[in-house]
Amino acid sequence: MQRPHSASQARPFYARAVAGGSRLIGHWLHLGQASPDRLAMILADTARIAKLGDPEQTPDGDTLKAWSDDVAPPRWAARTALFLLVQLPARPLPVDDDEACAWAYCWLQNRPFESLDDARAALPEHLREPLAPALTAAWEDHTSRRLI
Repeated sequence: MQRPHSASQARPFYARAVAGGSRLIGHWLHLGQASPDRLAMILADTARIAKLGDPEQTPDGDTLKAWSDDVAPPRWAARTALFLLVQLPARPLPVDDDEACAWAYCWLQNRPFESLDDARAALPEHLREPLAPALTAAWEDHTSRRLI
């Protein structure tokens, strides 16, 4: 017997990844050990240094909070939040399918991979199973050139 798809799974992958971007920023706000203003500065500075984006200006804490409240963050912010989250010793995981899609989307955008297997193997061990379905969907979109 097949399990019915949830409403979020019926939406196209990219729409789910965009929706999950706010949750990615929220995760960074929740786990980062500093004030929202400081976390916003860390996010912007890391984006510039790691070459994950070039924010025109450094956002403030209120902007970061707005991005975590379903205001779609810029791509550089979501990509950088993932970059920082995967390095945390707390080993955070996405909290739902949309956030998992955002993690997978950002993972593929943060560095080039030759294959889905390469992308999966590069994930930290604790993320391989939780991100497996989202990473497969992200790879399919990526290789069909829908992710730009």
